[in-house]
Amino acid sequence: MGKIIFYEDRNFQGRSYDCMSDCSDISSYLSRVGSIRVESGCFMVYERNSFMGNQFFLRRGEYHDMQRMMSMGMMFDTIRSCRMIPSYRGSYRMRIYERDNFGGQMYELMDDCDNIMERFRMSDCQSCHVMDGHWLMFEQPHYRGRMVYFRPGEYRSFRDMGYSNMRFMSMRRITDMC
Repeated sequence: MGKIIFYEDRNFQGRSYDCMSDCSDISSYLSRVGSIRVESGCFMVYERNSFMGNQFFLRRGEYHDMQRMMSMGMMFDTIRSCRMIPSYRGSYRMRIYERDNFGGQMYELMDDCDNIMERFRMSDCQSCHVMDGHWLMFEQPHYRGRMVYFRPGEYRSFRDMGYSNMRFMSMRRITDMC
C-alpha cells in the first residue's frame, strides 16, 4: 500500500491531502500543489484531472517544491491527479508495434530499452501490448522527455489515447519496490 501527501505550499507547508490510492481530482481537496512527500510506494502524478495530460513518476522521497521536480525532468507545474502504481515482483514482458492496431514491425521486450532506433532499427512505436509488469515509455532515447505509464493491457493506438504528437523512443520497467 502506498501513501503520498500533497501540500499546498513549498516545504510541506499549508493544507495537506493524504492519499493512499488513485485520486482523479486533487483540486477538490487543495487549491494547488506546492510540495509532495511520498511515504511509501510509487505514484504517477498528472497535469490534469482524470489522469490526463503530462505525467511524472515519483518514488519514495521528499519533493520540497515544484521547481525541484521540474529540474528532475517534470515538464509541467500543476498537479491535478495521481495514480498509485501497484507493487509488482514478477517477470516483465511487452510487445511494441510500429503502427496502430498492432501493425508493422513487432518486437518483444523483457528488459529496458534505451533507444528503439539503435536496438531494433525501429523509427516509431504506435501501439503496444503489456503482458507483464508496469512500464514507463519516454519520448526521447535514454529515458528523457515526457513519459507515459503503461500497466498490463492492450494499447491499440497511442494517437487515440491523445499522444498523436509524441514518439516513444525508449522504455523502462518500473522495478522499484512500489
